[in-house]
Amino acid sequence: MYFNFLYTIRLKLIKLEKLFAGTSLVILLTLSLVQVTLRNLFDFGFSDIDVITRHLVLFITFMGAALASEGNQHIKIDCITSIINDTLKQKLKQPLLIISSIVCAVFFWHAIRFWLGEYEYSPDNEQLALYLSLILPAGFFTLSFHFFLLSATINSQPTIIEQDE
Repeated sequence: MYFNFLYTIRLKLIKLEKLFAGTSLVILLTLSLVQVTLRNLFDFGFSDIDVITRHLVLFITFMGAALASEGNQHIKIDCITSIINDTLKQKLKQPLLIISSIVCAVFFWHAIRFWLGEYEYSPDNEQLALYLSLILPAGFFTLSFHFFLLSATINSQPTIIEQDE
């Protein structure tokens, strides 16, 4: 029952991340097209569009990273896996996921501290960028939560991304 609950959370989280990533991509492409059109045809543009598109790239990146980690398709910088046997790889999988969760949680903590410093000292004309930069702590929290859920359910369920295909 515990694993089914965590599996359901993983499923809902993936659907939410896909929605955020897809919506962010469509908005990014639309705003970029509008900005390029305005600048080339009318010699006019909105400075806020540049701020929004810069942060939308971060939204897409963090959601894509979370989805890649769920499908076990993330970048792995480890040369040891090529020389160890499969049973040892399986034994190391859960501890490595826990370590990844802890590292992302530390990044989340520091991203929150960074954002609070920005909040304290940001001028009034940069409020849009301030609130859009919440993607940094939210993205690291999402990654940490993903790694935690994967480590807790690694032996009970297959990865959700592979089931969708």
